[in-house]
Amino acid sequence: MTDSKPPRIDDLDRRLIALVQADSSLSYAALGRRVGLSVSAVNERVRKLERAGVISGYFAQVDPRAIGLDTCAFVRVAVPPTADTTVFRDRVLARDEVMECHRVAGDDGYLLKVRTAGTAALEALIDDLLRDLPGPVQTRTGLVLSTVKETGALPATAP
Repeated sequence: MTDSKPPRIDDLDRRLIALVQADSSLSYAALGRRVGLSVSAVNERVRKLERAGVISGYFAQVDPRAIGLDTCAFVRVAVPPTADTTVFRDRVLARDEVMECHRVAGDDGYLLKVRTAGTAALEALIDDLLRDLPGPVQTRTGLVLSTVKETGALPATAP
């Protein structure tokens, strides 16, 4: 965020955020019709949310299978508590197959969500991420069999 304090988000902002998350291609006129604001008022509010970092970007949602990424997996990586994970973190940042990486509490140090073109590619990815890391590193990988719900949208209507 560019501002030093968090922006004040009201119910109209939350409604705009929810609409933009659902369809970022909506015009300001269409957004305005749905929330009862003029085009200029919508423009002002959306720009304010962008400047504050609340809306940090726009993207197209792509079906991973349509582009050959048929395998989704969650990889838990346990590293020794004293291990320097800088190399691991740099590798994670450099690999497009890693959709998410979270530092987590508990036995596992990291939880990754990855998408690959199959199990051979998944194995190669894991091998590359863990290559030459110091200490005993353990992984547990869960393959996704089917997906009931997947969204990147946040519940913007909740306070």
